[in-house]
Amino acid sequence: MSDRTSNGCNPCNGGSGRGSDGVCIQTNKVYDSCRDKECIENIRVYLTETGQQIVDRAINVKCRKSEIIWVYTDVEPVPFNKGYYTVDLKFFFRITLDVFCGIGRPTTVEGLATFDKKVILFGSEGNAKVFTARYKFDDVDTQMWQKTNLPKAQVEVVDPICLAAKLVEPSECCCCCGECDVNSVPECVCKVFDDILVDNSDCKQVYVTVGLFTIVRLEREVQLRIPVIDFCIPENECIASTDSNPCDLFEKLRFPVDEFFPPERDHFDGIGAAERIADECCCD
Repeated sequence: MSDRTSNGCNPCNGGSGRGSDGVCIQTNKVYDSCRDKECIENIRVYLTETGQQIVDRAINVKCRKSEIIWVYTDVEPVPFNKGYYTVDLKFFFRITLDVFCGIGRPTTVEGLATFDKKVILFGSEGNAKVFTARYKFDDVDTQMWQKTNLPKAQVEVVDPICLAAKLVEPSECCCCCGECDVNSVPECVCKVFDDILVDNSDCKQVYVTVGLFTIVRLEREVQLRIPVIDFCIPENECIASTDSNPCDLFEKLRFPVDEFFPPERDHFDGIGAAERIADECCCD
């Protein structure tokens, strides 16, 4: 059986890296990935009990901010397609709304919105069982529970961009716009809100349109051989402030010129984020 080296030496010899061609490391290797830019239209915002009472008196709403709370992932093999897996994703958003009830200032309320999607990625085969132990000084080592080297999903997402919001009367409500059971919302998501979430079909409802950017990866834990020069040893000395000379540390700080004179667009790579969004927006 080949050891996958050109010099016939054991690739995982535990060397320090000094004067050697390389060392073995255990890390997560990306087997497949994808990215998406999506315009998600008309997703229901489930309001808190207090927020719903305010919205029932509203004449208009505006989406102030949207944030990612959590993304639930589930990886399952694709039948009859070895090495491929479906990744089911459920996004939980916290939506902040400005609610207008008259000619005065708007009232800020919060609610929950969700979005589901599914992607198919290649994750290769293999389901070896892995057992590990963690060193414990002057005691029996802690035995880590069994796991496998099956692929795991990694999701990167930025807070979505609020594009639109609308107020819908109960008689105009469409039941196909991302409905869900608020009683099944995970407790960790519910704790983000100061009040309980409600779902009353007889009340006014709010729907928002958001722009979402995501990257999804399937990774496996593998051993890789990498070239090494030496250990990374810090060269800078730690600088600590002293109670007797606080001004000495202040004198070393750079004057914050950019805070007084914000840099122009030419100082950034490419055009601004808002302009990129306008140029690349693909939603109708």
